[in-house]
Amino acid sequence: MIKREDINIRDPFVLVHEGKYYMYGTRGPECWGKGTGLDCYVSTDLENFEGPIEVFTPPEGFWSDKNYWAPEVHEYKGAFYMFASFKADGVCRGTQILRAESPLGPFKVHSDGPVTPRDWECLDGTLYIEKSDGNKPYIVFCHEWVQVTDGEICALELSPDLSKSVGTPKLLFRASEAPWIKDIRNGNYVTDGPFLHRNSKDELTMLWSSFCEGGYALAMAHSKSNTIEGPWVQDPELIFGENGGHGMLFKDLSGNLMVTLHSPNIDLKERPVFFKIDKDI
Repeated sequence: MIKREDINIRDPFVLVHEGKYYMYGTRGPECWGKGTGLDCYVSTDLENFEGPIEVFTPPEGFWSDKNYWAPEVHEYKGAFYMFASFKADGVCRGTQILRAESPLGPFKVHSDGPVTPRDWECLDGTLYIEKSDGNKPYIVFCHEWVQVTDGEICALELSPDLSKSVGTPKLLFRASEAPWIKDIRNGNYVTDGPFLHRNSKDELTMLWSSFCEGGYALAMAHSKSNTIEGPWVQDPELIFGENGGHGMLFKDLSGNLMVTLHSPNIDLKERPVFFKIDKDI
């Protein structure tokens, strides 16, 4: 067993399945360099975990060899789909979809390379199902600031089997629209880690991260139409503004709404942390 405070990951994501928590994330020591795989940690109390259990090992000839980032696992149509971002020298970063029969994998290549646009620098893709439009699946992702200066969050429809994208990306909002935003240098604004959530009133919100005066932060946006189409309005109040972010929401085994994120946002010191959310966000 390993204690939560001893797990060095970024971008934690929790899948609750059959009475257990399955936590995925970016390996801290491999974040900025060579990538060799992706892991899962399993718990029943969010403090003591089994793992790391390697759930994705790149197959021979896999196109990416570095920056294995932000794995998320979603249960969809009887299987488990991992959305993870990958990079290689001379190739744009993108989110690819992997598939497994179990939360513990092994996850195998499902989409033919990234489903995000091949000539865009993209990261942090997440799955969203638009129930108001025939349960259409979408990937919501970041068009990275390194390419567009003012980071964007976009949505792109996926095929029903999640094997490819269809249509064209739709811009949901830009980082600079947030009133709390701080540029990282010379007018460059970051978008990271979108995660979509419906509250008990069926209102659609989105968690996402960037930088504020206090460092890395977790924020929220609201869809005025309660659909992916938006328009999206930024909440002026941060969820977390103390040098931590890239979060998501889940309900714990007691039914409490929880947020997880990594903090601090300091290389090799990142840890997954959990907070109970007392309001219906």
